[in-house]
Amino acid sequence: MSGRNNGRAFIGSFTSAGGRGIIHAAVDADTGALTERGVTDAVADPSFLALAPDGSVLYAVSETDEGAAAAFGVPVADTGGGRPRLIGDPVPVCGSSPTHLTLTQGHLLTANYGSGSVTVLPVGADGGLLAAAGVLQHQGAGPNPDRQRGPHAHQVVTDPTGRWILATDLGTDSVRISALDTASGELAAHGETALRPGSGPRHLAFHPAGGHAYVLNELTPTLTVCRWDAERGVLEPLGETPVLPDSVDTESYASEVVVSLDGRFVWAANRGHDSIAVLALDETYEKPELVTTVECGGRWPRDLTLDPAGRRLYAANEHSGDVTWFDIDPETGVPVRAGSLQAPAASCVIFD
Repeated sequence: MSGRNNGRAFIGSFTSAGGRGIIHAAVDADTGALTERGVTDAVADPSFLALAPDGSVLYAVSETDEGAAAAFGVPVADTGGGRPRLIGDPVPVCGSSPTHLTLTQGHLLTANYGSGSVTVLPVGADGGLLAAAGVLQHQGAGPNPDRQRGPHAHQVVTDPTGRWILATDLGTDSVRISALDTASGELAAHGETALRPGSGPRHLAFHPAGGHAYVLNELTPTLTVCRWDAERGVLEPLGETPVLPDSVDTESYASEVVVSLDGRFVWAANRGHDSIAVLALDETYEKPELVTTVECGGRWPRDLTLDPAGRRLYAANEHSGDVTWFDIDPETGVPVRAGSLQAPAASCVIFD
């Protein structure tokens, strides 16, 4: 590894499964290698993370039955060390088992899997979190008796315009669209897009051109291509593509979807098959083709993340306890394993 570090990464984990909490790592500019700089276990099960735009505050969900979110102060620039330090106390999200979060318009939003809801937490002047201002409760169920007896909000994101909030709900086979009232902190329901019953939508990612979104389904490892109308706030499903070859008979649960910065490729992580699927997009962005799958470098890839330059993929492999990084072939989109960092019960990785 070269001596030049010019980036930072933060790794979330499940402390209830042996994880160490949140790991702060330096990122080598030349190789993409991660080097641990500090760690904090100030909150339980910080399974998903988000950074403030200036990189000075890190936010984490606490994926527990009680459900909370927390803010941490971090150095603005990597100084060769530093443990994220809690700002105030963790704040209840008024929902259970939050699995995802996003920052928008001075608020932190959490997707609460256990209770099937989305919570809005205002962000204070110091970057800390204030008490919940609003909770949007989902309703409904799906045909899978083990996983879909009620709503299970799994992810919450903003659309590329920043106007709309989209939440994938694994329990109701739908994507909920809402708008945030920044004055009150309330979410106003706008629409709901129904996906194939039993598919179990987990996460979605927008195409960089802004007019399409790709929904990854956990219960049936497929990718649903959708057209996105930002003017009307309407998500239109167009079709599904498998993220595993037909010959695979391993029980597998898709986890994360990533779109390349140039809009030519989509990658999806598969837990069980323990692979990264490579899909090529056509010129319409509406017909992804499964090109190949490659081993994820460990077991149970819960998260998949593109580095800010778009040259590497990082897989957080929960069961093998590592974050593995891959160099991406710019012509084929195929990831090639380049290294790994030990991170017990790793659940996500984000970059500054």
